[in-house]
Order: sequence, then structure tokens, then C-alpha cells
Amino acid sequence: MSASHEDEEAQPAAAEGAERRADRADGEFHAFVGDHGSHAHHDWGEGYWEQPPRLGKTVTGHGAVDDFNKDRSPGPIHVNRRREGGFAGIQTFAKLPVCLTPEDLVAGEIDVAVCGVPWDSTAGGRSGTNHGPLAIRSCDYKGGYGRAHYSLNTHVDAFEVLRCCDYGDAPIALGNTPETFEGIRKFVATIPQSGAIPIIMGGDHGITWPCATALADHYGWGKVGIVHFDAHADAGEGMPGSLGGHGTPMRKLIESGAVPGRNFVQVGLRGYWPDQPLLDWMKQHRMRSHFMAEINRYGFAQVLERAIDEALDQADHLYISLDIDVCDPAYAPGTGTPEPGGLTSIDVLTAVRRLAAEVGIVGMDVVEVSPPYDDKGEITCLLANRTIREAMTGIAMRREGLTERDYLHPDALGPGGPGKPLILRDRTDDV
Repeated sequence: MSASHEDEEAQPAAAEGAERRADRADGEFHAFVGDHGSHAHHDWGEGYWEQPPRLGKTVTGHGAVDDFNKDRSPGPIHVNRRREGGFAGIQTFAKLPVCLTPEDLVAGEIDVAVCGVPWDSTAGGRSGTNHGPLAIRSCDYKGGYGRAHYSLNTHVDAFEVLRCCDYGDAPIALGNTPETFEGIRKFVATIPQSGAIPIIMGGDHGITWPCATALADHYGWGKVGIVHFDAHADAGEGMPGSLGGHGTPMRKLIESGAVPGRNFVQVGLRGYWPDQPLLDWMKQHRMRSHFMAEINRYGFAQVLERAIDEALDQADHLYISLDIDVCDPAYAPGTGTPEPGGLTSIDVLTAVRRLAAEVGIVGMDVVEVSPPYDDKGEITCLLANRTIREAMTGIAMRREGLTERDYLHPDALGPGGPGKPLILRDRTDDV
């Protein structure tokens, strides 16, 4: 075979291979993986360690449709019987109906879609967060549709006000961070495009980069702000040769331009990291951080008020990123990087409900739940589950116009509540 004939045969094959890589990577991502895999291990090539400036752009191949669903009529699928409790039937989140395609979300006019991202390959601490979505679903005893979801704090039933569903889990490519993060971004992007609010169950905190990028893609870069509850700043530099880690998502969002530093409000930072150079970097990028020292000195209620005011002035749309390790390990032991001295369960539940009601949210993630390290009472999983329920309650409150500061129903406050004078019985007759 002549050399010219070999070249003629090689050109279509090379073009086809390049096209496949471009389709898979959405252009920019090819700069990261590219052709470097063909280099010998000792010759990485120029730019091998460089990080991509951003994730991809399109949602082509989002992974939310497969052969099982292409021929059926779109709409939510009820896989449980009415009034079925949490310990019976098929365990979707809160026994909600299932949506498996974007068309299901649209046909069902879904307001809130809960989904999972079972990924922990970018965790640097204890593993197991890939089991988080399954455990957050299955720990629940309450059930959902057909049963009351009546908040005793607010007297609002989120499932009466909102149309909610379980959207299943994002596609995961085991051991392949670039492909997985692109899959997560595309999968999550189908939810706001369908008109619903995504609530995402992690998974390690690395997933916030693709999840929040999906929201920024939809609402506009620079227009989404993040209130970030965490013991750690998660603004660290990426490790050489690694696309991302659970200690880097906020920096990734800032450096890509998806979410500017001024649009971050962080709550609960403590422990022994970050160091001063990283703190200086955070200040340089105008991140607003509330450390546990501030909370311990002035009280959580006062710091939460500051955080809410900052969230209101920071951007057009709000995303909540909740790392469960923001809580003290007494309340959330099942996590990969526990740090003593954190928030309580009621602190977190109150904060999420108030942000969803008073500010309004376009998305939320709950990450770093590691069931292997939870105790037999599943208290970390239950807290994550109830945090999602409180977010739903807050979204419903906002829909109902209950957006006043720290709203609680008068009946929930007892006889001494607003407009109800406290009458004490004269105990002298008992003597």
C-alpha cells in the first residue's frame, strides 16, 4: 500500500475521531483531555497540567432519556400507592412521583425536582458520599404525596402548594472526573430549562462546580449568588493533574467566571484551614465569610440576619450549597471531614427555610453525607432529608406570600405568641 493511500484512509478516521472527541467534550473540554492520553507517561506534553477555563456549554447528550422512556407519554410516574409510608413501597424521595425525562418535568408542570449525584471520587477525606442520595431517600419514615407535609412551624404544606418529583440520579462515569462533571452539568441543566428548581443530593462537594455552573448557564454568568454553609472554604487550588476536588468548587466557579467572588456568602467556617494566603485570596475576590468565631461571639441568629441581607444584595438569583459538615459532628457524624464546634440541626433547618422563603432560591445542593460513618440512627441522613424538606417549605412559603422576616405561625409560638398575652395562673391557691 502506498504512503499516499495510507494517508487517504487515515484522514477520514482521524476526522471521525476528532469529531467524537469534540462532541463528547463540547469544545473547551478537549483542551484538558485532548490528545495527551497518547503521550508516554514521562512526556505529558505542553499544557497537560493546565485546568480548563470552564466546563462545556451545551446540554446535548444530557443522559436524562434512555430507551425505556422514549416511546411513552410524558408526565410524572407514581410508583407508590396513595398514603404509603416511608418504610413501605418504592423509596423515592418523600414517596414523590418520578420524572425520568425533561419532557416529564414539563408535562407535570414540576416546581421542584429532587435528584441525586452519587459521586465521591473527588473527596479527599473519608469516602462513602456516593451512597448519600440513596441513604437520604431511604432513611425517611414520613412518606409524601397522599400524606400531609404540614410544617408545624409555618402551617404550610409544601406538597399542597408545589408540584414536586424525584428526578432520579445524574449519570456517573466511574473513575472519569471530566466526563462525570460534564454529565452532571448537562443533567442538572435540564431541570431549570424545564421550569423547575433543582434540589441536589450529593455526593462530595466537588459536584457544586458543575451543578452551580448549570444554573449560571441558565440564568446568566455573574447573576447567580451562593450562600455556602460549610466548615471549610472550599476555595483551594486544584491539585496537579486533577480536574477538581471537594475542596476546590468555589474557586472553580470564581475562576471560570460563572459565579463571581462577590456573590458568595459563606457561613460556619472553622478549624485549621484555609491558611492565610488563601484567606487573602478570598478577600481579594471579595468573598464574604462568616466564621464560627463570629457566630459564637454574636449568636447564630444575628449572623444569619447578616447573611440574609448579604444574599439579598449580592445577585439576581440565589443558590444554596450546604455541606453537612457545617454542623457539629454531634448532629452530623456521617461525613467525610467532620470538624467539631459547628452549627446545630435547628440552626441549619431554620437558615435554609428562611433563605428559601425570604430571598428565594433557584437551586440547592446538600453534599458530603457519608452513610458508612453515620450512626445506626441515621441522624446525618435524617438531617439532610429534613433540610431538603425545609427548603421545599420555604419555596412554598414564598409562593404563598409568607416572606416576612423569620415568619412563624402564631399558633406555633404558643400562648405567648404575637397578639396573645401570656396569662399565668395564680399559684397561691395551691399552697
